[in-house]
Amino acid sequence: MVYLVSESDFRNRDVVGTRDFTRDQLEFIFDKTVEVKTNPNTFKDKLKGKEVTLIFFEPSTRTYNSFLTAANMLGCTTVGFQDPSFSSYGGKGESLYDTIKMFSSYSDCIIMRHPAMGSAKFAAEISNKPIINGGSGSQEHPTQTMLDMFTIREKFGKIDGLTVGMIGDLKYSRTTSSLSYALTNYNVKIIFIAPDFLQVRPEVEAYVKQKNVNFMKTRELSSAINELDVLYVTRIQKERFSDPDEHKKTKGFYQVNSDSIKGCKDSLVILHPLPRVDELSTSIDTTKHALYFQQAENGKYLRVALLSLMLGG
Repeated sequence: MVYLVSESDFRNRDVVGTRDFTRDQLEFIFDKTVEVKTNPNTFKDKLKGKEVTLIFFEPSTRTYNSFLTAANMLGCTTVGFQDPSFSSYGGKGESLYDTIKMFSSYSDCIIMRHPAMGSAKFAAEISNKPIINGGSGSQEHPTQTMLDMFTIREKFGKIDGLTVGMIGDLKYSRTTSSLSYALTNYNVKIIFIAPDFLQVRPEVEAYVKQKNVNFMKTRELSSAINELDVLYVTRIQKERFSDPDEHKKTKGFYQVNSDSIKGCKDSLVILHPLPRVDELSTSIDTTKHALYFQQAENGKYLRVALLSLMLGG
């Protein structure tokens, strides 16, 4: 495919949010990911001599370790922390500003997860090295969205023409926010499935509406299941709730299981950014609809592709 972008468009750029990427840029990343997945050995040690910082102020399994694996595969050395209590930030009260300034002098790229809204943008403004947002509060998680969309394209051969349902905690979920923004680059229908108090945030809905994307909101999966091509399941973001009583209202509200997807398309794909709690039954794991473990595996390939493009491999 001929794109209006090239590898130079990605050199040393920040990855703060999915709205910063055009459709052509996303597709370019997806094609590079295909190269990585098909011929991983050709990327081995391509960034030898580069230094990558991973600083995670919140717990992470998949994002941290897939970035770590990707950096190691590319031959990068890594520094940073996965537990802020073992850093000066957590143990001595160092500011986020000083932490970012310090690590930007140590390495070629900083991958950061932080609980505060706007933290990734703040880091990008003060760092002289590129910042990759590994999750900023309930705001965005752009590389998760990239691997989600790559998985969808890999399965269907396209993204255009699909109906994507998102179910669960859409208010506090950064993954569904990023995915909603990115899907506006395509001809899709989005169905937001959640109770009113967990529905998609106003600014996300406004952006989707501004981009003239076909969307609807509903409380019930049963009202949409027969038209979905993709069902994107999210857990309740307990750590984001400021009001414990509000969180209690969510208990047992949704569980996607074999019964709840009755009547679905034979080709339905179920995705989940993981970890899951009780919102996605293990009974789905053995069905042909389950694609979330392949989705997680694709995170490694996409992050190899992205680091390779950003750091010149």
